[in-house]
Amino acid sequence: MLHFQRWKLILVLGIVIAGVFIALPNLFSASTVAQWPRWVPHKQVSLGLDLQGGAHLLYQLDEKEMVEDWLNNIRSDVRETLRKSRIGYTDLSQNLPGRSVSVRIRQPGDTEKAFTELKKLALPVGSDVFGGFSGTDLEVTRQGDDVVTLAVTEVGLSQRMDSAIQASIETIRRRVDAFGTTEPSIQREGRNRVLVQVPGIQDVERLKKLIGETGKLEFRMVDATADGAQVAASKQVPPGTELLYSTDTPPVPYVIKDQTLVSGENLVDAQPGFDQRTGEPVVTFRFDALGAKRFARATQDNVGLPFAIVLDNKVVSAPVIREPILGGTGQISGNFSVQEANDLSVLLRSGALPAKLTIIEERTVGASLGADSIASGKIAALLGLLMVAIFMFAGYGLFGFFANIAVLVNIVLIFAVLSLLGATLTLPGIAGIVLVIGIAVDANVLINERIREEIRSGKSPFASVEAGYTRALTTIIDSNVTTLISTLVLFWLGSGPVRGFAITLTIGIITSMFTAITMTRLMVTYWLRWTRPAFVPI
Repeated sequence: MLHFQRWKLILVLGIVIAGVFIALPNLFSASTVAQWPRWVPHKQVSLGLDLQGGAHLLYQLDEKEMVEDWLNNIRSDVRETLRKSRIGYTDLSQNLPGRSVSVRIRQPGDTEKAFTELKKLALPVGSDVFGGFSGTDLEVTRQGDDVVTLAVTEVGLSQRMDSAIQASIETIRRRVDAFGTTEPSIQREGRNRVLVQVPGIQDVERLKKLIGETGKLEFRMVDATADGAQVAASKQVPPGTELLYSTDTPPVPYVIKDQTLVSGENLVDAQPGFDQRTGEPVVTFRFDALGAKRFARATQDNVGLPFAIVLDNKVVSAPVIREPILGGTGQISGNFSVQEANDLSVLLRSGALPAKLTIIEERTVGASLGADSIASGKIAALLGLLMVAIFMFAGYGLFGFFANIAVLVNIVLIFAVLSLLGATLTLPGIAGIVLVIGIAVDANVLINERIREEIRSGKSPFASVEAGYTRALTTIIDSNVTTLISTLVLFWLGSGPVRGFAITLTIGIITSMFTAITMTRLMVTYWLRWTRPAFVPI
């Protein structure tokens, strides 16, 4: 029996020492920890937005723009399908409010064939309870003898929105990662919103600009036969073109052809750099195989003509093609600063957003406010710990002192686990730790009251302690498991502050089971063996 207890003592001491070792970096600043030897743990608990300060931004996806882009793609698909099927048409239009595209067939006799071919554009979406598809993204119908209409369905729009939100989250995450901040939180809110929380960021305006840019890059030809200034003055844009303005000050008007030669989807890399001739900051880019082939063909066919590099419907630059560019690489120049070149490269590498994002809620938490929250949390935790310690020592004497040691170790283990998991500590998380301080001694109160009952029944100190721990164990496990279930539900269904509270409370409950039962029992057992008391001071 004694050999078993020594083995258990070694195990408990090993866990406690490891916990102290892992939690130790949290007592020092990041700069101090960085100077420690490599074999010493360096991982610290990440502080949330409310403790570290930072930006809270709620974005809404522009559903109208997303639907408009989708209808444009449908028009292109309809045009290509009818061309391949050799079916003539006289009118191809889209109805944005009705979310539909209509095409009028030139020969009424070809309407049935066109209807059959265009129905193939409708793709199955969704899933039912049996694992099949619940519908299609387009509803294709005939209107009269010569019109076929393709309308967006609700299930198709819902799936397209889900895909757009997920793509937006991934794109935003790649852009935010460029800031090097720790633990950014990017998650969906409702049908068409994305919540972005970035702790510790200093330049919020730069973050907003980088996230808010759609990042839609296009390489298009400039209409050399039209004068941009004259077209801007007359407002008469030639067919097949549109009037766009440059990013210069003042903006320069350009008449840009509608056809996109190469898009940003074909980019595989973009990096900031410097022009070898002028020394100005530029962005170098590289296409994939398909993009390089298209770019080479476009530059071969248009030598001596200007082409525009268009980003989010603004002309970044419009150089003249001096010679064919066959290597699939190039550079973008536009009187950039070093930071602007770096931000543009991040924007291009991260990919384009599926639609425009608009800020509908913005909150900035200052670093000083976060420091005040940390100070208040420390005071609350220390005050709670002090009051619990006084109550336990006054009520149970030496056994209360053992329980107080266990509570201290429990707090150390909570921070050790948070450090290992890379979890984020928030203000509600601190509230969870304060609550754990009270919950942790509940088990010891039950055990000590059981021991008192056994002593009153006339049992010896050894038998009283053994019976007290044994009989209280079932009740302690039941109460902690029920609390653990509720906190896991909070973590599963909650978000943001609720999850922060649930994480620390869950970890605290699990570690308190170890400290309040195993650790205090070991301390009491060795105290009994060393002192052999005639009565238990409880």
